[in-house]
Amino acid sequence: MAVERSAGRVTRRRVHTRANLLEAAFAVFAAKGFGHVSIEEVCEAAGYSRGAFYSNFSSLDELFFALYRRRADLIAEQVSGALALDGPDLDVPAAVDRVTDVLLLDRDWLLVKTDFLVHAARDPEVARGLLEHRARLRQAIADRLGRARGHTALPAVLGDTDGAARAVVAAYDGVTTQLLLDRDVEHARAWLKQLLTALLTDGSGTPAHSKN
Repeated sequence: MAVERSAGRVTRRRVHTRANLLEAAFAVFAAKGFGHVSIEEVCEAAGYSRGAFYSNFSSLDELFFALYRRRADLIAEQVSGALALDGPDLDVPAAVDRVTDVLLLDRDWLLVKTDFLVHAARDPEVARGLLEHRARLRQAIADRLGRARGHTALPAVLGDTDGAARAVVAAYDGVTTQLLLDRDVEHARAWLKQLLTALLTDGSGTPAHSKN
């Protein structure tokens, strides 16, 4: 029993240490950029030794990807949660409103994400991992859009629900790129709503009902 309690304390302490390292790394990466940060700087910001770092991550790349995965999963949950509120059918205009209201538009995160995208573009292995995460996000969106049939007809030009999901992600990428430059979150949310409405409805904000 004593061994079990000790193992539990070690596990909780390690989870806490890992979380602190991720939070510290996020702040340092956002301030300085991925390519300009050392392990020592992350450890100093978190208040831990290099030993604590290496007991959780083998490299800055691994830490960076864990950080990205955590934020990407949060965005997927926000989108899926907003799209899930309509039950078996999906009211696309209403869903667009909900998604744009809750979607993470944090500039510090966007700086970190952009650094990661550039890093992944130069490293095929990292790129593969990033593509897998983006594919999971698109699939979550496509699954919900698939339930729109019979309630809201998606524009034929998008092809299928996967094409519509790709358009949603592309709109988000475009809006967040502009946000990095103009720092206007309110405008970014309004612009994203306009883009998604134009992409997923007849453009008026009202459902384009199927004639079938």
